[in-house]
Amino acid sequence: MSSHRLQETSLRYFLEVVRTGSLTEAAARLHVSASAISRQVAMLEELLGVPLFERQPRGMRPSAAGELLAAHALRGALEAERVVSDIQRLQGLQRGRVRIACSDGFAIEFVPRAIVAFRERHPGIQFDLRAEEPMRVTEAVLRGDVDIGLTYSRAAVHGIRVAYQQRGSVFAIMRPDHPLAKFSSVTLAQMHPFPIALSGPDNTVRQLFDMGCSQRGLVFEPVLVSNRFDGLLSFVLQGGGLGIAGEITVRERVRRGELHAAEIRERGMRGRTVELQTLAGRTLPEVVRVFLDFLREGLPEQPPR
Repeated sequence: MSSHRLQETSLRYFLEVVRTGSLTEAAARLHVSASAISRQVAMLEELLGVPLFERQPRGMRPSAAGELLAAHALRGALEAERVVSDIQRLQGLQRGRVRIACSDGFAIEFVPRAIVAFRERHPGIQFDLRAEEPMRVTEAVLRGDVDIGLTYSRAAVHGIRVAYQQRGSVFAIMRPDHPLAKFSSVTLAQMHPFPIALSGPDNTVRQLFDMGCSQRGLVFEPVLVSNRFDGLLSFVLQGGGLGIAGEITVRERVRRGELHAAEIRERGMRGRTVELQTLAGRTLPEVVRVFLDFLREGLPEQPPR
């Protein structure tokens, strides 16, 4: 079955159902009725002679055939976006949009600073930035919802091209007047007597911290657990105690003297990598390629001072 026989509208509706997992949600996003989307999906299934979804009580999950079609349709849609972007490039980087997903900590300062600096050179470029849990960043790249993912990863993911990779240590963060601030590195045993704020168990830095604690036989009872890094950061800045973070996340605050960061000196604390991710096999629009290189220049690890 050649791709030109699949109608553009049907594929667009089909892709939105794949992305949302729901006819109702897809209809809301596309501003059409759920019955209209259902008809288009049924038409594709009749045309191809196979079911494209497994209908479940809580939504719709693509079948094996649906996953194959989604991969084809997604790359076609992204290629069309690239062509439009590259036509705009003929006038230079005067227009364009870059969609980014990143882990929560990167969205507080690192990525916004990079956007501001990039727009000083190319003021016509617009950005969409979303903060997600690490794996959701990767999922957004795979779905084509974003052009670039900046996240922490602990394993390779099929379908992802890694444009930059750097081993990332875990740091204890604190105010400069904290008793541990005289050290450039600390152990978990040194941290144990002090109040600490931690992210939730799904966070990669928390997972490494918990593994290190388990190996050392130490139990930390955090005084604050939050899924928002800015909340944890505020707790530390207000003098509530220690926190944990990656170096890039707190780099600028360390440079400004607002925070001190001490590497946690334990085995296994470098068990994750900072990654810039794009969709494998996709030809990126020029503006995305240029901004990707710009981000990459700012990412090499620089030990906190």
